[in-house]
Amino acid sequence: MESYLDRIKLMKNERKMTNEQLSERTGIPLGTLSKILAGMSDSPKLSNIIAICNALDCSVEYIVSGTPENTNNYSLSGEEIRMIESWRELDSFGRDLVETVIFKEAQRAAATAVPAPQVATATERSTAKILPMRTQGRYAGEVVRTGKRAILLYELPVSAGVGVYLDESEAESINIPDNEKTSEADYALRISGNSMEPKYRDGDILLVRNAESIDVGELGIFLLDGCGFFKVFGGDRLLSLNPSYGPILLKDFADVQCKGQVVGKLKRK
Repeated sequence: MESYLDRIKLMKNERKMTNEQLSERTGIPLGTLSKILAGMSDSPKLSNIIAICNALDCSVEYIVSGTPENTNNYSLSGEEIRMIESWRELDSFGRDLVETVIFKEAQRAAATAVPAPQVATATERSTAKILPMRTQGRYAGEVVRTGKRAILLYELPVSAGVGVYLDESEAESINIPDNEKTSEADYALRISGNSMEPKYRDGDILLVRNAESIDVGELGIFLLDGCGFFKVFGGDRLLSLNPSYGPILLKDFADVQCKGQVVGKLKRK
């Protein structure tokens, strides 16, 4: 079966290029390049493979998988190469978590993309000048909120660690900023533990929207056999952001409930 080394050698022969010439064009030391071409390097760096492909004027996809050249002309930046190499060093749990976050962020970015600004007509510009300033938001018709609003904070913390019972009978009213970011919140919860660090710390107050279900990759509040958890929803499991904590498999619980989607957190004073 043809390997990526076979394809590199084939392209090198077609270009009538010596190892010395390839080393000079790629910037890869001749000794390192010779080891790669001899198959003495089990896991060559992706950056070296890309440099070789650029020097041979062929696609990475063709060299790695044998897939014929395409016309998309995709190229990777240095940052993208570093991210891919870091991803390769993760275990299966880390890769699943990263893929889940990327998928959800891509969906969010697509849903919140702002259309390119249009040039206003003279009539539109004159109309805009007479609108009250506090009603002019980023989008037409948006009303900018100011001030505070009351929301219930549940005193018993939902757990970001081992799980504690949620008790809806004890809650106090707190005031939060009344703005676009907090408008979706129906209640607040204080978390405990360190399983959602570094982004969420012990004692943080979360803003939660009532929801009976959320999408994979979203942050939510869950009751598992009566115990409350703040986690990332992973479909058949709950995931922590702290890699020291393993996944919680939902099949291990008789009663699984989603109590809300986390839409933000309050700033610490």
